Amino acid sequence: MAPHMRGRSRSAAVLAAAALMTLGPGVPGASAAAVPRIDLRVLVVDNGDSSVDAVTAELRSTGIPYTRLDLNDPDRPAVTAGFLGDTVDGTPRARYQGVVLPNEAPFGADSAEQTALEAYERTYGIPQVDAYTWAHPGVGLDHTGEGGWAGALDGREATVTAAGRASWFGYLDGPLTFEDNAPAVQESYGYVARPREGFTSYVDIPVPGGTGRGSLVGEYAHDGRRELVVTFAYNRHQRQFRALARGIVEWLTEGVHLGRARNHLAVHVDDVLASDARWDTGRNCTPGDIDCAGGGEDTTAPIRMTAADAAYAAQWQRERGLTLDMVYNAGSGEEWKAEHGGTDPLADRLLADRAQYRWINHTYTHPFLGCVQDTSTVPWSCAKNADGSTRWTSRAEIAAQIRDNHTWGLLRGLPLDRTELVTGEHSGLRILPQQPQDNPDLAGALADTGVRWIASDNSREPQQRPVGGAETVPRHPMNVYYNVGTEAEMTDEYNWIYTSKADGGSGVCEDNPASTCLDEPLDPATGYDDFIVPQEARTALGHVLANDPRPHYVHQSNLAEDRLLYPVLDRVLADYRALFAGNTPLENPRHAAIGTELKRRVAWQAALDQGRVTAYRTGGTVTVRAPSGTHVPFTAPEGTRRQLLLGTTAFGTPYAGARSAWTTPDVLQSAVTLKLP
Repeated sequence: MAPHMRGRSRSAAVLAAAALMTLGPGVPGASAAAVPRIDLRVLVVDNGDSSVDAVTAELRSTGIPYTRLDLNDPDRPAVTAGFLGDTVDGTPRARYQGVVLPNEAPFGADSAEQTALEAYERTYGIPQVDAYTWAHPGVGLDHTGEGGWAGALDGREATVTAAGRASWFGYLDGPLTFEDNAPAVQESYGYVARPREGFTSYVDIPVPGGTGRGSLVGEYAHDGRRELVVTFAYNRHQRQFRALARGIVEWLTEGVHLGRARNHLAVHVDDVLASDARWDTGRNCTPGDIDCAGGGEDTTAPIRMTAADAAYAAQWQRERGLTLDMVYNAGSGEEWKAEHGGTDPLADRLLADRAQYRWINHTYTHPFLGCVQDTSTVPWSCAKNADGSTRWTSRAEIAAQIRDNHTWGLLRGLPLDRTELVTGEHSGLRILPQQPQDNPDLAGALADTGVRWIASDNSREPQQRPVGGAETVPRHPMNVYYNVGTEAEMTDEYNWIYTSKADGGSGVCEDNPASTCLDEPLDPATGYDDFIVPQEARTALGHVLANDPRPHYVHQSNLAEDRLLYPVLDRVLADYRALFAGNTPLENPRHAAIGTELKRRVAWQAALDQGRVTAYRTGGTVTVRAPSGTHVPFTAPEGTRRQLLLGTTAFGTPYAGARSAWTTPDVLQSAVTLKLP
């Protein structure tokens, strides 16, 4: 139902715009019979509020071009008919397909700018988002005093209405609960009120202390205009906004726009076949690490998966429908095997289930591939040659580590992609402060071994960048530590890091401006399940809902002993599937696909920033011109077809009730042309 309804809404808007077109100052020289050209760009009128920032962030992450008009800039251009529209080759043009405002009348209800904007919206059928406003008749709602309510929404449960599910919010299935991460802090405030004539509620909530339901998001159609009215405050990070952001953008663009957004979750498990050192709860450090002071014998046992852990991983994948990426060190596994009588039940189990996983090269023995480390001091430093130059791991050594691990995997039938690589500790890439540049031999070794996608740490380098002919793939580190096997160990180390010195912690949280300290240490018996799991799951789901394809990474130790990873992922999957409909599945891309997606996004954003993209809709036809070789992201309704040199073909693949794809012009074509249903 939803795509059909969307198609009718869009066609009606285009026909209405054509019928309303007249000669006048808003459209100089326009013909009354001309079908207007609607440029695929959004106007954002920004007053600095977090709600406008949130919608703008969604536009950018999706890949939708927009023009920002800063209301706090005294030199900004005035909003006039000429600013909003003109003619191109005799055809009337609307410069913006939608308008985002901080509220319903940011210029003043009777101002010339507000009048010009409203006339523009009527003339071309342009929708307007009121990013955050209060409930009152001017936006199609009763006053809150007339059976409505205003107050904190923390922890309250909202619902997508039947009208919302049948149209722009049909990708949401279950209730939408407002975040309540800190009970002592008000996180969300909103106005809840009954709709009046012309208002269609898309998201509503029971009126607290009253009767019936009141709207939080809905469409107000009046005076030949349409407004999406949002009556709760939010920022770009809050889950309630992240869940609704797609629908807000689809409503604003009527489902036809540049850019695409999907929800991704990929999880890399590093150090597979190797073992990981264990946190020492007495010394508050990890023996074997170069910054673990105190001396003495290492009495902690390393953490390594067993065959039973591997069998559980395969079963968990099958039951949850999520494939893990096994990032393996064959040489470390061979060393373990040699030290244990020549057998390795873990490797045997993993290889028996090889086809159930994806596999990524993690180098043969997990060495540090940057500068040669001088560990005589804490922290370590780069060793120097006699002439004072930095000593580097050689190109031949790096290539051998990559090649030997890949060969081992091929001989055992692992489904590998030679172009993918994760180095130990992301080494070889720059790491501050000790190594401010990449190993100069790294790029050559990557070329020698056919690597095109090398993992990097998103907490250090969040943006993709080239390394010779390869590109980085930033990965989100999950806050489930590599050096713990049990919940008690995890909680102990977490307490050490996030507790003040006065409460027995390291005080790192006090010294780091990007961190905060726990009010009190977590209970070792319950802290992991009650505090760490929901917090880490919330962070990971936030990435998923932000159209962020970058993978998360953990370590094989997190699949061993207490199997710490699974409660986090189970929480992420359960929360996701409770909220989203079946037409909006989690995408689970592999390393190379993520790298390709990021590279295309970088190229696309550069083309937008340079003003090298022209895109518009004329009636039912969309035309997009971009620099040669640039892949164009686009989203359109079901039934859209792409024009080929001869004939047409179905456009894109389905997702969230629409179709989207990265596309390029057909052979001998200079533009992407789409035919809307």
